[in-house]
Amino acid sequence: MQKVAIIGAGRVGETTAQFLAEQETAREIVLIDIREDAPQGVALDIAQSAPFFRFDTRVSGSNDPAAMADAEVVVITAGVPRKPGMSRSDVLDINVKVIDGIVDDIMRYAPRAIIIMVTNPVDVLTFRAWRRTGWPRARVLGQAGVLDASRMAAFIALETGFSTRDVTTIVLGGHGDSMVPVPRFCTINGIPVSHFIGPERLEEIVQRTRDGGAEILALRKNSSAYDAPGASVAAMVDAISRHRHRLLPCVAILEGEYGQRDIAMGVPCVLGRDGMERVVELPLNDEESAAFATSAAGVRADIGRLP
Repeated sequence: MQKVAIIGAGRVGETTAQFLAEQETAREIVLIDIREDAPQGVALDIAQSAPFFRFDTRVSGSNDPAAMADAEVVVITAGVPRKPGMSRSDVLDINVKVIDGIVDDIMRYAPRAIIIMVTNPVDVLTFRAWRRTGWPRARVLGQAGVLDASRMAAFIALETGFSTRDVTTIVLGGHGDSMVPVPRFCTINGIPVSHFIGPERLEEIVQRTRDGGAEILALRKNSSAYDAPGASVAAMVDAISRHRHRLLPCVAILEGEYGQRDIAMGVPCVLGRDGMERVVELPLNDEESAAFATSAAGVRADIGRLP
């Protein structure tokens, strides 16, 4: 891939750029932010780490949205982060105005790009971006499931003592309190996780996964998570850039899958050079299906608040 643009040079944007540069996922990364000199400073700092990590990716910063011209992927991290005690949907009214302007800039300067939404509430804003662009759903994705699944995998590894390399997890639904971790599809090197963790303890891990972002926010107090979110975005961009056909849980526009339509939800997706190649529909049981429907209802309620 030649160029990735990251809108928002805050902590998530900076961490994403650092990971992408270190992995040489693209030849060029540009950070764009409305704060004067901020993206230039972030880019210079990352560029000066190149001798240590031995990457040749060119990293630059700009206050001009035209700098995203010809980007193949545009990652949106800009917006107001939530504060302790706030839900992701609490920042919807402010962030939808921010996202509308950014999406308009993308359509003007990078009309062939794939959009990866990170700004919360990510499900609703992914839907908003898809509707505003009128683009195929393959080109408008949201990052949430990759992050939620990584949190669950980390908790399982801590609980069992096994390597995180062997833990595979799946989290569906909205990126919020009603997300749907699905232990039945979680394994440790192919062995069901229930073989190692009892049902009560596993349910505690499921709940901790739902509260994963809030837990970090409460501990940091002045910042939400940014390392794991940045790594999650980098994994998605890598799958697209290198046409890996990776199966990753992402926020995608549904067209009948899981009984839902005209909504953005976290589901397993195959990612390649054209973005989201297809949605993988898992055979959910009655309890899982009900939880997914409840999560969808929450997302629809927020979509209904859009102007």
